[in-house]
Amino acid sequence: MARSVFSIATSEFQAEAIVNELQVAGFSNLDISVLLPDKARLLRQAKAPVSGATGGTLGWLAGIRAISIPGAGPFIATGPVLAALSGSAVGGSSRGIAAALSGMGMARQDAEESEQKVRGGNILVAVHSENPESANRAKAIFEQAGTIGIVMAVENEIGAAPPEIRGEKWERW
Repeated sequence: MARSVFSIATSEFQAEAIVNELQVAGFSNLDISVLLPDKARLLRQAKAPVSGATGGTLGWLAGIRAISIPGAGPFIATGPVLAALSGSAVGGSSRGIAAALSGMGMARQDAEESEQKVRGGNILVAVHSENPESANRAKAIFEQAGTIGIVMAVENEIGAAPPEIRGEKWERW
């Protein structure tokens, strides 16, 4: 059964280091998700000069793009989290990030806490995993990097109830 491991990085430098480590450990760019506030677009909207969007390792991730989340603002996202945010189930929800994370199997409370941290300027880094061994490898990378709020979730099938309703196991480290 597929799993996702989620964590919160407190800086782009930390997020890029984590992504590098995940790539070295053999995780595909398609399985790595990143979600961060689009500070460059926020600054442009405030009519301030800006140097550009995220670069470095994060800029190399597959499918990275700017998105606008209703009620939350502009973000940069990639990977399975981007797909979840783009899903029609999230639509016009003002709790778009939490709804997307819940849809990926994260418990509602953890999803809401993660949304608040990302809205506050932190960066969500997540990994999709097909087996427990690679999920534990991702967890070890997140721990080594000193991230906060590491959560493992069993991924939902489309339209499935969240884990707390289904009675499935999810873990928070």
